[in-house]
Amino acid sequence: MDAGDLPALASLRTDGGAYEVTTCAPSVTGPAYAPFLLGRYPAPIGLPGLRWYDRSRKTCRMPGNSRSYVGFEMRHLDDDLESDSPTIYEMVPSSLGALSVITRGLPARSRIGYGAGSKIRTGLTHFRGNVRGWLDIDRSIARELRGRITRDHPDFVFAAFTGADKTSHAAGHESPLVLDSLRIVDSLVGELRSDLESHGTWDRTHLWVVSDHGHVQLKDHEDLVRVLSDWGYRVRAHPWVYTSRGDVAAMVSGNALAHLYLDLESRERRWWRALALKWEPAVQQLLTRDSVDLVLLPHSTGTVEIRARGSRGAAILQADEAGYSYRPRSGDPLGIGELAGLDRDEAYDATMNSDYPDALVQIAALCSAERSGDVILSATRDWDFRARYEPIPHVSSHGALHRDHMLVPLILNRPPRLPPRRTVDVFPSALAALGIAAPRVLDGRSFV
Repeated sequence: MDAGDLPALASLRTDGGAYEVTTCAPSVTGPAYAPFLLGRYPAPIGLPGLRWYDRSRKTCRMPGNSRSYVGFEMRHLDDDLESDSPTIYEMVPSSLGALSVITRGLPARSRIGYGAGSKIRTGLTHFRGNVRGWLDIDRSIARELRGRITRDHPDFVFAAFTGADKTSHAAGHESPLVLDSLRIVDSLVGELRSDLESHGTWDRTHLWVVSDHGHVQLKDHEDLVRVLSDWGYRVRAHPWVYTSRGDVAAMVSGNALAHLYLDLESRERRWWRALALKWEPAVQQLLTRDSVDLVLLPHSTGTVEIRARGSRGAAILQADEAGYSYRPRSGDPLGIGELAGLDRDEAYDATMNSDYPDALVQIAALCSAERSGDVILSATRDWDFRARYEPIPHVSSHGALHRDHMLVPLILNRPPRLPPRRTVDVFPSALAALGIAAPRVLDGRSFV
């Protein structure tokens, strides 16, 4: 924007402002759409990651008992969501959705990019690793979206443009291809503004541009599955999950965050103290790997042990009615000092200048979720946990708790009433702008 390459976005910034807000854990496409469309953190409502293992065997009944939203199982995502949390599509009947992986409540006629031809096109583009093909898809979506908005005048629109993510993975987020992807968004913003101004509706329109996660250039990949296998464990992991036996299910997202599910014969979640006798040696080995930055060990619904690689030691995070507390035990892995009794906003302020912005709230939400792993790994800044089976070999990645993964831009065309803090604020803000009462249970607050 400062260089003049994105004039429409720069104009929005001048009119309303540009803010740096936190996304959610895991910071990965799919789950990270839940804040925008449900106002909730993804793990507690059923989406702990891009891939997860179903201990109960009740939801994922296929051999392997696991879920991957990369490929044909994406069709299960709406059903996997907690039914008590309404989507914005269910609350705003006059909606359009383009390339949104969450579509519950959105009629087929209101979905852009969801026909059989579009699904074949996106599938072939993904599995062939055709990076420029994603930009072509973004251009097609932009053209159709502009036409549908002009024709149908919907109350709410959600449009996902994935080109910036795909090109960042393939060529690094400083690549000219990434700028090409941003120009597609900028062009659409400029065209929509021109259309709405000519129709006299711009002054009562909110137009927001936001990302679901950040990106960090990679130095190397850790093949987590191969590491665990070399240690003698039988590992279930995508794409080879259909094994009859296994010791560990390794479910990688983004690819810088991984859920490890242990003792797979158990159908109920067991907290770390019940697992430590057998699995403590493996955790200590993981903490010697250059790729592992943080190990999260859930002790109960509201208690998480956080360990860091090297000399940074361990701490205990407690989240309960008294608020969020963080107590260093053998060190200070998050580098934030001892904290006690903080509400969500105070926890946000206390961590925003650290390398782990909003970490207390995000770790508590992730680790308390029924479908989350027994051990959760967050990668070192320039590493991830998946070295094979990516159609686009990754040179940049995301998913972890580092600030470059967790901080995202939010550009508004009108000044907000309150400074935006998190992507979960987008949902209640959209409802407020439309004059619709928000659901009783939300993780965000309106900035409108």
